[in-house]
Amino acid sequence: MPTPLVPTPPVRPLDLTDDRTARAVHRIGLAAYAVEAELIGFDGIPALGESLADLRARPLRWLGAVSPEGAEGALAGFLAWEETPPGEPVRLDRLCVDPARFRRGIASLLLRHALTELFAGRVVKVTTGAANAPAVTLYERLGFVRGADFSPVPGLTMASFSRHG
Repeated sequence: MPTPLVPTPPVRPLDLTDDRTARAVHRIGLAAYAVEAELIGFDGIPALGESLADLRARPLRWLGAVSPEGAEGALAGFLAWEETPPGEPVRLDRLCVDPARFRRGIASLLLRHALTELFAGRVVKVTTGAANAPAVTLYERLGFVRGADFSPVPGLTMASFSRHG
């Protein structure tokens, strides 16, 4: 029997002034960063200590993938970045997927959408834990070029990536 097709979740901007949306983003972020902390062997990821108020106070733009589950849908993952003037690189702040939805193409969907619909023609930069193999593979697969690794604090090595749009 053929494998049933899983519908692609729609991608849309997220409004963190909405309490339900902000709580879902916060919950997913904490869960996803807990997985990354285990992968990279470092539990000092700043987002793990971020309160809901801290999250909402960040000057970020948000994009989410909403799965068709439930009457109003459920947030499957999100991408956030800080707006920069034209000509300056876009710096991705976070790309998180609900661990219950890992390996379903959600991160690729969000990143591809952002690269083609929002950041076309622009340089995009991102960092991730160097030992986070799934993230490193994702960025490389989508055309990001790995730059220099760096250690912002002892015990943590980060990988930097950039992609020219």
